[in-house]
Amino acid sequence: PYAGPVENKNEAAMSELVPEPRQKPVVPMKPMGINANLLGYIGIDTIIEQMRKKTMKTGFDFNIMVVGQSGLGKSTLVNTLFKSQVSRKSSGWNREEKIPKTVEIKAIGHVIEEGGVKMKLTVIDTPGFGDQINNENCWEPIEKYINEQYEKFLKEEVNIARKKRIPDTRVHCCLYFISPTGHSLRPLDLEFMKHLSKVVNIIPVIAKADTMTLEEKTEFKQRVRKELEVNGIEFYPQKEFDEDLEDKTENDKIRQESMPFAVVGSDKEYQVNGKRVLGRKTPWGIIEVENLTHCEFALLRDFVIRTHLQDLKEVTHNIHYETYRAKRLNDNGGLPPMTVETEENHESNL
Repeated sequence: PYAGPVENKNEAAMSELVPEPRQKPVVPMKPMGINANLLGYIGIDTIIEQMRKKTMKTGFDFNIMVVGQSGLGKSTLVNTLFKSQVSRKSSGWNREEKIPKTVEIKAIGHVIEEGGVKMKLTVIDTPGFGDQINNENCWEPIEKYINEQYEKFLKEEVNIARKKRIPDTRVHCCLYFISPTGHSLRPLDLEFMKHLSKVVNIIPVIAKADTMTLEEKTEFKQRVRKELEVNGIEFYPQKEFDEDLEDKTENDKIRQESMPFAVVGSDKEYQVNGKRVLGRKTPWGIIEVENLTHCEFALLRDFVIRTHLQDLKEVTHNIHYETYRAKRLNDNGGLPPMTVETEENHESNL
C-alpha cells in the first residue's frame, strides 16, 4: 500500500530513537587441555631437568648465623648439622683467647659437595653475645651486620653494569640458642628476637637439651612458645608467609609441636648395637644425636636443610630484603647515596 509522507517521517524518527544493537565483547577463549597421548610426546616435563642442570652448574649459597652465649655448643651443633668441620674452632680459634668485650662477627666460608651438588656455606658466628655483665643493646652489631649485607646486595643490584650473578652474602637463617634453664626466657632473649625477627629468619633452639629430663624439656618448650606468643615475637616459619593449605598444615605442626627445637650436638662417633652413631657419652649411657627419642636434632636438620632451605632463601629475598630495599630507596629518593667510588664507576660505565 502507498505510504504517505507523514508515515515516512514517523518511521525515520523511530529509527533515530531506537539504538543500534551493540556488538557483544569478544570473550577470550579458554586454553584447551590437549591430551598429549593423542598428539604424541612434546617434552615439556624436561624443563625440570634443564633447571636442575643449570643450578647444579652454578651451585648454591647458604648463609647461616648462630647467636647465643658462649658454652651453649653453637660450633658443635653447626659441625653436626653439616657433618663437617665448619665452625670457627676449626678455623684457628684458640680456647685460650679471651671472650671479646663486644660482640664480634666472624664469617667462615666453606664449599660442601654432596651427590654432585655444590653449596657455598657461610657460617656467621657472634662470639661475645650475652657474655658481659651489661648486655644492653648487644644485638646492635648483629643487626648492623645483617643490614650491611642487604646494602651490599642492593648496591650491586642498582649498578648500571651489574653482574650476571650477584654474590649473595645475606643471612638466610639465624639459629638463636636458648640456655636450658628450664624456667623462662631471659629479657635479653626476648629483646634480641623482638629486634631481629623483622630483619632475618629466626629459628629458636634449646641448646644442650640433655641437661633436662624429658618432662622438663616438654614444659620448657611450651613455656618458651607461650612467652614468644605473649611478646608478639614471630619466628620462622611466619604464619603470613604460608603460601597454600599444604604449607600451612605442615608449618602449623612445626610451630605448635617442634618449636623451639631441643637439641644436642656432637661430632664424636660411638659404637651402639653394631652401628656407628654420633653421640655424647655419659656415665649412664650414650645420647644419640640423631635418635628422635633422645633429642630433636634430626628434626632441626631436616627442617633447615631437607625441607625448608630453599624457602629460607626465598623469604629472605622476597620479604626481608624487599622490605629493606623499599625503605632504603624511599628514604633516598630512588637510589642509594653515591660515594666517590660509585660516582667514578658510574662515569666509567657511561
